[in-house]
Amino acid sequence: MGAKGDETRARLIAGARELIEQQGYSGTGLNQVLAVTGAPRGSLYFHFPGGKDQLVAAALIQSGQEVADLLTALAAEGADTATLSGQLIEVFAERLARSDYTKGCPIATVALEVAGTNEPLRAVCAEVYESWQRILAEQLTTGGFSPAQASVAAGQALALLEGAVLLASVRRSREPLDDARHAVLHLLGAKDSAPRR
Repeated sequence: MGAKGDETRARLIAGARELIEQQGYSGTGLNQVLAVTGAPRGSLYFHFPGGKDQLVAAALIQSGQEVADLLTALAAEGADTATLSGQLIEVFAERLARSDYTKGCPIATVALEVAGTNEPLRAVCAEVYESWQRILAEQLTTGGFSPAQASVAAGQALALLEGAVLLASVRRSREPLDDARHAVLHLLGAKDSAPRR
């Protein structure tokens, strides 16, 4: 694929990301993606022969990878898990504020909508969340948690974050995210309180 083809594919993914975050999976049609990107219909089906689900999956994977890359970069700089979680919370808080509370977690919008109806996209969302949890758990293990404790605590931190993003969106306030930051700090600072497996 040439540079022009790569650029068109990237535009389609970016357009899909923008729309599904604002409107959800069901509210976003391929015609809308074509309208916002200016891409020809033939290019869409050339790059995404599987249609809408393949395009949405690519958008979710890219969004998830950006967050995973951020966490990995912070970990490489020596950040502990509390710092990683705090930075992630801040990223989502800034996204919400910039979008007037219409955009939070780039995965949650689709995950909530398709978890019971679209197995391929549910699996993509699950894999993205698992990748974030693995990165957090690896940092916790480095910080002295057992592998089992680290996995549970990382899952709890992620659940706190995702719940806080939802509450912040509904309340149109970053207060739930600030509360989640404090809760995560408490959770990750108490190694012995993590459930054992």
